[in-house]
Amino acid sequence: MTVKPRAVLAAAAAVAGLGLLAHGLWIPLKASAAQVLLERAWERARVGESETRPWPWADHRPVARIRVPRLDVSVIVLEGATGASLAFGPGHLAGSAQPGAPGNAVIAGHRDTHFEFLRELRAGDTIVIESPIAPPRHYSVTGVSVVDERDLSPLTESVDATLTLITCFPFDAKVPGGPERYVVRALHRPAL
Repeated sequence: MTVKPRAVLAAAAAVAGLGLLAHGLWIPLKASAAQVLLERAWERARVGESETRPWPWADHRPVARIRVPRLDVSVIVLEGATGASLAFGPGHLAGSAQPGAPGNAVIAGHRDTHFEFLRELRAGDTIVIESPIAPPRHYSVTGVSVVDERDLSPLTESVDATLTLITCFPFDAKVPGGPERYVVRALHRPAL
């Protein structure tokens, strides 16, 4: 039996294509599956279970939920904005105010998964922050900006109850990271 070079090349190209497709889908699929497990951990935290972890070996836990009613968005926020936690959801930056508390609560997320919706936010949009132990707090988007990654002004402490959401920019970049950050600022809006 003779193997034709064309058939070998076609098979190799098909295998390579499937490999690239699987690699390209891995992060979005992992992020979506993690949100299901995080949702379950969130519900356990809301009924009083302490130190809820989405899976036994997780080194992070859910600390808040972000909802944007206009966009029908709901994502669980994890403790810490480390590479490990950001792979599964947006992360609360250690040292910033707790989500829903007075001060500047800073939350970071990936532009191509959980924080992709940031590009759709507009001034005046409502963002709801839920905590497992406190009533929901409503914030109103005051503006968006693009800053250099070295610009630390979005992390500045605030007297007002402020929510700062940060992701990489531009949204359609081919390479992750990059030198710019997209920043959404919102101020707490007392209940009517």
